[in-house]
Parts: sequence; structure tokens; C-alpha cells
Amino acid sequence: MPTALLSSRSVILVDGPDAEHFLQNILTTDLDRLGQGELKPGALLSPQGKIMFDFLISRDGETGFRLDCRSDLADDFVKRLTLYKLRAKAEISKQDQADIAVYWGDESGGSQTDSTAAGADWLVDRRFPASAKVLRRYGTPASADASEQKWTGMRIANGIAESGEDFAAGDAFPHDVLLDLAGGVGFGKGCYIGQEVVSRMQHRGTARRRVMLVEAADELPDSGTELRVNDRAIGTLGSSKGTAGLAIVRIDRVKDALDAGQPVMAGDVAVTLSIPAWASYTLPQDKTDAEQS
Repeated sequence: MPTALLSSRSVILVDGPDAEHFLQNILTTDLDRLGQGELKPGALLSPQGKIMFDFLISRDGETGFRLDCRSDLADDFVKRLTLYKLRAKAEISKQDQADIAVYWGDESGGSQTDSTAAGADWLVDRRFPASAKVLRRYGTPASADASEQKWTGMRIANGIAESGEDFAAGDAFPHDVLLDLAGGVGFGKGCYIGQEVVSRMQHRGTARRRVMLVEAADELPDSGTELRVNDRAIGTLGSSKGTAGLAIVRIDRVKDALDAGQPVMAGDVAVTLSIPAWASYTLPQDKTDAEQS
């Protein structure tokens, strides 16, 4: 049951009588479906539907919300939220000394699936399947027995992408990084920034880029290495740890490579690609398959 401290993350607090209404109108996450004791992913998009800031959001008291984001983007995120706040009765602040701990995996095979596994102040990370037992805690120092690198390995194994190593801010749509499948996009709520583009991709089924798991026999190259088939780029390698990694790829080109029996290469390393077990998307069907289905 490893626990790691995440020094690369910061916490932004948004509190006040208008906090929920304000955030509901600009973020992708449907806050009507966010309960106490849990975290959900989300993003603040550009008007063109690209992810400017990604985060985990949770409730903080009766009227407050906690946004857990990359430390290097936290100040810019605060400025952007403040720009959109206008006359809303909500206070926005960044915690300078935020203790963030993550706990995962009951290796004994126990049945704990919620915050009782590590104490009532731990929050359930809904990006992961319940069997992974991933919890997060804020503000209370925790004793760490695992590194951030080990946590990255856990995230990779479950196909959970985050900006930075996996994609650059402003370069990905929510569908590209599986936010639509991980509870990070509210398709039934009202408008938010970039909503028209995201809804169009959802209803037309036009998402062609997706996160896939990467496996290799040898150690993977650096993040940012192109994945290629016969010198044709099909995607980019993101986070990696040893022989395992994540990549955002064109799934139509992956299907073409599989059908043709062509190897996928990350630099000089041959790799295999697979869909995360929890993700419900599939590779595109060709015309013959579609006619037979």
C-alpha cells in the first residue's frame, strides 16, 4: 500500500456563495455529479476546445472547491480563473505550501475501495477503477514510502494521462486524453468554455486521437519521441517508466498498422500498443468489418 508525496502539484481554492455556479459555467467537469469525498478530473479549455489547464477537483467544505493542478501552471491558472470571475462572489487563492499525498493499491488483496482504506480524510480518485484503490489527501502531512516515479508507474499502468509529460497545454482535446471516459466532461450540463467543439466531437464520433498503453522489450526512449510506422508518424510517446509508457496516437493509423502487420517504432525500439482496460473506446472498423457487424 504505497504512499507518495507529490511535490510537483499545487492546490487552488475557490470558495464563496457563487463558487459552484462560477466553476460549473467554465470547467468541463459536471459539478452537480461531484460528491463529497471524491476527486474527478477536469479541464479549462480554450474557445477552440483545447486543454489549457487540467486538474483534479474536489469539494472543500460547504461552498468551496479544491483544484489540484501542476505547480508550474498554478499561477497562470489563478490568473485565468480570476479573469473569468467577473462579479461572481467567489474567492480564488493558491496554497503556497500544499501537502498532497497519494495512496494506492491494497496489495494484501483486501476489499477497501473508498476513503476508509487510509482514513476518512482521504479522497477517492475517480479516474482509476475501484480495484486500483487510489486515494489522495490534502493538508495533512503523510509518511511517504514511495517516490513520485513509482506513482508515475502506477498512473502509466492504468492509462491515466496528465499534461506535462503526456501532452502540452493547448495541444490536446479532452477526448485525446480520455477525459470524456474518465468523468472529466459533463455532456449533460449547460455550456462551458469550448463546449461546442467537445460536444461536436462526441456526437459525431470524430475523436481520432486517443491515449494507448505502450509496451516494449527494451527501455523506452524519452517523452516526446514520435511513434512511427514505416516512417509515418502515428503519435507521440508521453510518460514512460522502463519498458512501459503512454502515448497519444491516431487510432485509425494504429488500426492500419495492425491490419498490415507493420511494426510500430519509438525511435529504435519496437513497441506494442493496447487500450487501457477501463476505457470503452475501440479501434475504428474498416468497411468490411462494419458491413459484417
